[in-house]
Amino acid sequence: MAKIFTIGEALIDFISEQSGVELKGVNSFQKAPGGAPANVAAAVSILGGRSYFISKLGKDAFGDFLIETLKNVGVGTEYIFRTNKANTALAFVSLKEDGERDFSFYRNPSADMLLEENEICRNWFKEGDILHFCSVSLIDAPVRKAHIAAIEAVKKAGGLISFDPNIRLPLWKNHAEYKSIIREFIKYADVLKVSEDELEFITGINDEEKAIQWLLSFGIKVLLITRGSSGASAYFSGCEVSAEGFKVKAVDTTGAGDSFIGAFLFKILSKDIDINNISCKDIKNILEFSNAVAALTTMNKGAISALPSLRTVEDFINSRKSCHN
Repeated sequence: MAKIFTIGEALIDFISEQSGVELKGVNSFQKAPGGAPANVAAAVSILGGRSYFISKLGKDAFGDFLIETLKNVGVGTEYIFRTNKANTALAFVSLKEDGERDFSFYRNPSADMLLEENEICRNWFKEGDILHFCSVSLIDAPVRKAHIAAIEAVKKAGGLISFDPNIRLPLWKNHAEYKSIIREFIKYADVLKVSEDELEFITGINDEEKAIQWLLSFGIKVLLITRGSSGASAYFSGCEVSAEGFKVKAVDTTGAGDSFIGAFLFKILSKDIDINNISCKDIKNILEFSNAVAALTTMNKGAISALPSLRTVEDFINSRKSCHN
């Protein structure tokens, strides 16, 4: 089985222990490992795939904690660098009653922003490998060039590129620049995942169908649109396939989108699927599986700590099917 690499930020989420309270009113927090690319690598590994995380962390207790956490769930950590020039990133998260979140980031700069392009080695990547990244680390810092170096190396090796913009507006002072950078990196993507509420920001188009067609014009092989509890849709080779979501009691939506794309990429590799010649049936099954992983992730607090195993996901899907029969 080929490998999935993710590149970008890992951080500590300090999650409010009270729901329905604004961040300024929170009295206590629970520490949880996070960062979208790290979450995706963890999701893949917990499901049974081979994943590796590329990043830089501070030489501090939080960096130690993140590496131990990733190792404990089977993620390869040999491509994580350490520095004493900046600390590991932190994020404070308050939870609304429905599990949605409000963020405050401490990342100015953080260690992950200092990953250098010359620290990326072309020999890491082989044919069929997948590299996944998000937009948080595409800021004007060394880490942006490190992303380009990794993307070019994977392309040259014959691998696939997956991009989830995973928009975090509070991290960017200039939102027009943020939009421009996201668009610049879409051109690299073979697989692009966008949530429905990110569509208009990225495309500048408020008509969903026109926005989707605009994104497909970049030459993306598979475009994924996630719709929260309503499910997800895939657009590929002129086709459209949708799968309904699973209704669950959401406790915390942190990491749900990351678990979705991690599950999707895991299935692509584990089934050895050629995304240039993928069937509607395969996509439907993968979307259903990915929706289940995301739903299960929302039922517990945190991201990595909430990720389900393959057995848990399969049992969940089977139980839901038996209820409908």
